[in-house]
Amino acid sequence: MALTIQGYAAQSATTPLAPHRFERRDPRPDDVVIDILYCGVCHSDIHQARNEWHNSIYPMVPGHEIIGRVSAVGAEVSKFKVGDMVGVGCMVDSCQHCGACHAGLEQYCVEGATWTYNGMDRRDGLPTFGGYSERIVSSDKFVVSISDKLDPKAAAPLLCAGITTWSPLRHWKIGQGSRVAIVGLGGLGHMGLKFAKAMGADVTLFTRTPDKEAEARRLGADHVVLSTDPAQMKAVSRAFDFILDTVPSPHDLNPYLETLDIDGTLCLVGLLEPIEPAVAAHNVVLGRRSIAGSGIGGIAETQEMLDYCAEHGIVSDIEMIDIQDINKAYERMLKSDVRYRFVIDLASLKKAA
Repeated sequence: MALTIQGYAAQSATTPLAPHRFERRDPRPDDVVIDILYCGVCHSDIHQARNEWHNSIYPMVPGHEIIGRVSAVGAEVSKFKVGDMVGVGCMVDSCQHCGACHAGLEQYCVEGATWTYNGMDRRDGLPTFGGYSERIVSSDKFVVSISDKLDPKAAAPLLCAGITTWSPLRHWKIGQGSRVAIVGLGGLGHMGLKFAKAMGADVTLFTRTPDKEAEARRLGADHVVLSTDPAQMKAVSRAFDFILDTVPSPHDLNPYLETLDIDGTLCLVGLLEPIEPAVAAHNVVLGRRSIAGSGIGGIAETQEMLDYCAEHGIVSDIEMIDIQDINKAYERMLKSDVRYRFVIDLASLKKAA
């Protein structure tokens, strides 16, 4: 029978999130039912709740950085058992037969991945609802294991902020001796610093804020460059092999391109909007530089990242909140007033609203 679930939802682009009851689907033979303990708050939750990407479906229950315990499994499930600590990230399904899916790149599914929320279930056509809720049902192929070496609260943002930065660093083979720069110090940027440092790179943070140096070094930066200072930017001309740009709003890429060495790559992971101002072609042509992009990661890669984090003691820096404070958290995120990721304690759903 269908599960009636308590959560928080946006009913429109202009209304605050509020308590909402809805139904999850009947579990299928390949499904895992998860009691949600924690859910990270991603900046894309705000974009979606406020219809800033013009594709929102209401009512919407956001949340795609989900940690919980398995409460039931379908008859065909062998990887998980009741009581396991598990996670669900940005996807809950894909076509599973295209080239991307066969390559373990479900996020690039040719037919389109089924997103954890604000999507449509490809099997029954019903809307998907995310982790700002007490329970979720997902295909076992899109559930990952969470090691008992990881603090489950701080592991929640690894399922989006973590994998979004891990995947390009691995794809571009960052390792010992790599010269890497991170643009932006937020939920994504702070994970980029931690991963690049753990991988053995020489790591620089680009920031517009002079007072972030001590914090950046704590997180793994070897150097900090004030991107608004022309002298500091000139000093790092052709200094980097790879730049991970985590800024989620349009900004000028040209000054950063000039800091790439020959054959260097600037990879966008935070920006979906058009690039403004325009890129000067000479900043790419005169140096054989590349501008690239990367989106989250596949399920196998996400598990690899989680296992790496368990082995190396890497988690996100978080601030815990009750679900009743989600609207205040959104406002604080818009002011960059969080270090570095909010995580909802879903036990708070049981409190009076």
